Amino acid sequence: MKILIELPTWLGDTVMATPALENLIAHFSHSEIHLIGARAPIELLENHPKISSFIVTKKSYLYLYRTAKKLGRFDLYFSFRQSFRSKFLKLCVLSRKKYQFNKDRYFKIHQVEKYNNFINDSIMQNYLPGKLIIHKSNNLDIRKSKHILGINPGASYGSSKRWSPEKFAEVALKYSSQFEIVIFGSQNEIDIAFDIESILANRGVLNYQNLSGKTSISELVDHISKLDIFVTGDSGPMHIAASFEIPTIAIFGPTRHEETSQWMNKNSHLVKKNLSCQPCMKRKCPLGHNNCMKMIETKEIFDLVDSIN
Repeated sequence: MKILIELPTWLGDTVMATPALENLIAHFSHSEIHLIGARAPIELLENHPKISSFIVTKKSYLYLYRTAKKLGRFDLYFSFRQSFRSKFLKLCVLSRKKYQFNKDRYFKIHQVEKYNNFINDSIMQNYLPGKLIIHKSNNLDIRKSKHILGINPGASYGSSKRWSPEKFAEVALKYSSQFEIVIFGSQNEIDIAFDIESILANRGVLNYQNLSGKTSISELVDHISKLDIFVTGDSGPMHIAASFEIPTIAIFGPTRHEETSQWMNKNSHLVKKNLSCQPCMKRKCPLGHNNCMKMIETKEIFDLVDSIN
């Protein structure tokens, strides 16, 4: 049997889809499974030992059409996306049966459970969602001279999910004598990471690495897997950390923590306020104050780091 699976768009969503993906792979254990999706999700899973091929797509509809036709015929097609572009790809893919995720069918449960229920409903099974699974490349030789504290100030979703760089810098400053500091961030978050780096440098802190915009997805996974503590917003790297059960302090603002908090990480600590405007689920604060993030104080983070350390 030949199966094609389209991965979610976002890095974090792809991590949260891995329990469903593992159930699918186990169910069709003797099948030829191919993954298709954007570059970041594909890179995240490219070390999976049971995947036959990885296809990176582009946004061009013509490219999607041509790619689908080149791939030939499949027995089954599953898509974890539901955008118009994804529906176009589904139309182009040649497959005996096709299944597409629909978020409107699943309410008030974790995103991991939504994806897993989608697969169960598609293949008429009742598999439970297991742990998040990411296969490391092990190509990165990270030698630890002392414990490592990672900070991840960015969030691809939008500015409303971001705690201030100054507060992240305060956390790094306080613990720089106990930990090596690693700053994470995507290519779009270099400015935020540089703000933190500048504060550390001006205060004479030398034992830090700024990896923002400098790692591949595979390298990002390897670095996160080596952390002793991770301080982060609701983001893709937060879910990567959950897959390795890294002690994590996750700062939440406008999003629903019930749906996107770390999955099955016994070392997870969630920090959030309970304002009447939460969760707004907006990329930018509609009230203009972003209090759900601004009101979170560094002392709350200090107390949690101290309890973990």
